[in-house]
Amino acid sequence: MKTSPLFLAVLPALLLAGCGSPPNSAQYVDPNGPRTIVSLNQIDIQDFNGAAATMTQSLLNSGVLEKAPTQPAVMAISRITNDTGQQFDTDYLIKNIRVALNNSGKVVTTTTTGLGGKAEDPLARDAGNMQAFMQGQPAPSRIPYYSLSGKILASTAKADDIYQRTYTFQLSLTEIASGNAVWEDQKQITKQGKQPAVGF
Repeated sequence: MKTSPLFLAVLPALLLAGCGSPPNSAQYVDPNGPRTIVSLNQIDIQDFNGAAATMTQSLLNSGVLEKAPTQPAVMAISRITNDTGQQFDTDYLIKNIRVALNNSGKVVTTTTTGLGGKAEDPLARDAGNMQAFMQGQPAPSRIPYYSLSGKILASTAKADDIYQRTYTFQLSLTEIASGNAVWEDQKQITKQGKQPAVGF
């Protein structure tokens, strides 16, 4: 039986199309989609994204941001404590919240005021001081109206061969002049299983 030259020419393409991606090849997935890896022993990116989205919406819906005398309200980021026993950067949570709040038009976050007098952006702080000095003016006031603080906690439970881990994200918005917490919320994410899995 003779094989058509045309068939031989297209055979490699047909084989590649049928095989798809090799099973061990890397591929992109939606960080908020159902194909992300779920880990029991750590906070995954979709956990940070989900907690940030939920708590940001809660703050925006609370109406407290509109009570600041100057709009948009100026907010500083205070201490976000990682009390989970794991190593991770809390900016995975806070940066998402800052971006959403800034994009809402209700908040601007200051990067020249920080804990212990350490500015997130020391260049902007120093440039502002120099500009004021050159113009014969006092250093600009950088006292924000609100500060955002919080904590991330973890707890573990086990029944038979099933493990459960709950991560609790807590945030508080403080009115600096009064020292009162004017908004608080928390988001809990609970995961169960025997080992990391795709989808949840």
